[in-house]
Amino acid sequence: LHARYVLNLLHETRKHLKQLPNISHVSTCYSEEVTVCGDLHGQLDDLFLIFYKNGLPSPSKSYVFNGDFVDRGKQSLEILVILFTFLLIYPKEVHLNRGNHEDHMVNLRYGFFHLFFSFSQVHGKKILRMFQNVF
Repeated sequence: LHARYVLNLLHETRKHLKQLPNISHVSTCYSEEVTVCGDLHGQLDDLFLIFYKNGLPSPSKSYVFNGDFVDRGKQSLEILVILFTFLLIYPKEVHLNRGNHEDHMVNLRYGFFHLFFSFSQVHGKKILRMFQNVF
């Protein structure tokens, strides 16, 4: 994606998240499943496997992602683009909880910070700042 689209996605995600309470209540009934995931750590293949086995988020398929979306793996940016897009499309069915890897100091240590300069030399710092703001 062009940096402009990533920045737009981040802006809309931040706007949406600011409207939410600090604590999310997710309920289910016997006819509806909730898939709970955690610790993707930049492993896009793991996210694809989860979606393959459980289906994509939809009005009948809720997901809770318990943080640690980034760092360690090489595809953290792609994971966030996918998760933020699903969050905006299905705001009642997709829930994102921040993990300790969605922190600036942890990002510096484990690699998320460095992805942006290979992604966009011109807009890398701006995109990184916006991600930190969303986190």
